[in-house]
Amino acid sequence: MEMDVYHKLLENGIRPSAQRLAIMNYLLTHFTHPTVDEVYQGLCNEIKTLSRTTVYNTLRMFAEKNLAQMITINEHHVCYDGCISPHKHFYCNHCGHVFDIFDDTSAELPQAMNIDGHQVLETQVYYRGICKKCLNNTAGQDSN
Repeated sequence: MEMDVYHKLLENGIRPSAQRLAIMNYLLTHFTHPTVDEVYQGLCNEIKTLSRTTVYNTLRMFAEKNLAQMITINEHHVCYDGCISPHKHFYCNHCGHVFDIFDDTSAELPQAMNIDGHQVLETQVYYRGICKKCLNNTAGQDSN
């Protein structure tokens, strides 16, 4: 997998340093939609020279080069997704987790799409609500 990531970075004009490889591998193996801090905490013991600034800049670069999705839930919650295939997200207002939703309406954007004279390059859709785990926990508490 590491060679695949190495070549993926090269193909997208990114010099594959050890830190960038580790950050990309982290995104591709942790499906939790991590924040900058979560990626940093997950890698800082493995890479002693890693800084939060490096993680932040690298994740931003990955998003700009379409190697990751930057999901802005609100001004205080930005997370990243290594899965770039078309899909939506669900944010749980109760536990704060972000879930992937792959369904028939997550179709790929046509080559060039214009809406009211604006050229659409990408779309991001996410739902907000209460996830099924939190709903089940709440239902279990209500019956006691």
